[in-house]
Amino acid sequence: MDNEHQGTGLVSPLPLAAADSTQPDACTCCESSAGPGGSRDERWLRDTRYARWLAWASLAWMTAEGAIGLFAGITAGSIALTGWALGSAVEGLASIIVVWRFTGTRTMSQSAERRAQRGVAISFWLLAPYIAIQAVRDLATHHPAAASVLGIALTASSVVIMPALGITKQRLGRRLGSGATAGEGSQNLMCAAQAAAVLLGLAVVAVWPAGWPIDPVIALGIAAWSAWEGRQAWRGNGCC
Repeated sequence: MDNEHQGTGLVSPLPLAAADSTQPDACTCCESSAGPGGSRDERWLRDTRYARWLAWASLAWMTAEGAIGLFAGITAGSIALTGWALGSAVEGLASIIVVWRFTGTRTMSQSAERRAQRGVAISFWLLAPYIAIQAVRDLATHHPAAASVLGIALTASSVVIMPALGITKQRLGRRLGSGATAGEGSQNLMCAAQAAAVLLGLAVVAVWPAGWPIDPVIALGIAAWSAWEGRQAWRGNGCC
C-alpha cells in the first residue's frame, strides 16, 4: 500500500513540470525586473517617475527639433532634412505613450504596460514606411540636399543628445520591465542614427555634390531597422 502511495507521489510532479514548461516566457523579463520577488518597491516607483520625466523632456526636445528642422529643411530645399524633422512627430508619439503609461493608476497596471508597448510598436511601423518612401523619393527625383548650417548644427546636436537619452531609457526599461520605455529609447537611438545619416548627407553634398545618394541609401537601412524594432516591441521582447 505504501509503495502504491509512493508511486502516485512520483507521478504527480511530472504534469506540473510539463505544464510549467508550456508557459510563454515573453513576460519573464518584465516579471524579473519588477523588483525582488516580483514586488514593486519604492525604487521601482522612483524609476517610473524618472521614466515619465524623461519622456516629457524628450517630447519637448522633439517639438523644438521638429519645428527648427522643418524650417531649415524648407529653407535649404532639403527633402532629407525636412523628412527627418517631420519624423520627430512620430517619435514624439512614443514619448506621449510612455507618459500615459506611467500616469495615475496605470503605473501599477500590467495591462496598461502591454497596451503602451504595442502603441510604441505601432509608432515604429508608422515611422518605417515614412522613412522608406522619403528615401525612395530622394533617389527617384535626383534631388540632393543643399548645404544648411542650421541643419548641420541641429542634426549634430541630435547625434550627441539622443543616444544619451536612448541608452538611459533602455536601462530604465530593463529595470522597470517596461517594453514601452525601452522601445521609446530605441526610437531615440534611431533618431540619432537618422540624424547622423542626414548630417553625413549634408556634409558630403557640401564638398562632393555627386555623392548625394548616400543619404537615401542609409535612410533605407534605418527604415528596415525601425520595422524590426516594431516587431520586437509587439512580441514583447522590448525590455529584454
